[in-house]
Amino acid sequence: MTPNDKVENLTGKILIAMPGMADPRFQRSVVLICAHSVEGAMGLILNRPLPEIRFDDLLDQLGIEADDGARIIEVRSGGPVEPGRGFVLHKVPEHGSDPEGRLRISGGLAMTTTRDILEDLASGEGPQPAVLALGYSGWGPGQLEAEMLANGWLTGDGAEDLIFAPSHEDKWSRALKAQGIDPSLLSGTAGRA
Repeated sequence: MTPNDKVENLTGKILIAMPGMADPRFQRSVVLICAHSVEGAMGLILNRPLPEIRFDDLLDQLGIEADDGARIIEVRSGGPVEPGRGFVLHKVPEHGSDPEGRLRISGGLAMTTTRDILEDLASGEGPQPAVLALGYSGWGPGQLEAEMLANGWLTGDGAEDLIFAPSHEDKWSRALKAQGIDPSLLSGTAGRA
């Protein structure tokens, strides 16, 4: 892929792993694409909770003191790249400016990487709903498009219930059904006409 090639911008869309997904780290994954261009893509897995990691423990590690009214948010694995780095996925007002450290994904959805948002959540403030992802999923130039052509991913619209719902066991099948696809009818092999 050359810089002049047009790439459909998938920012704000979800990727749904197809049954034949070769990479075990992404099998039955639902990934929100946070940024996408000819330079590559970045996303957060939506259905990989990390129940062994508690939000208040992470705050302690960062030296952030939680108030009695602290918001306890779910911790998830966002992907295999930089698993020690945190990303807060949250709702924002549809219109307005974004401070430094916040990436607007779509109209009312953003991702923030600053310590300030963790301090706000620890004091009982901050955006609602919100989840914390450790690590992210990343693709180099043309890599995601090649995986899609190889029948690795299906794209769809990211509904709020898929993004913030605490139930993960059926999120993959719900994502497929939201696109009008019966998961039991999918094949793990790609075909060419």
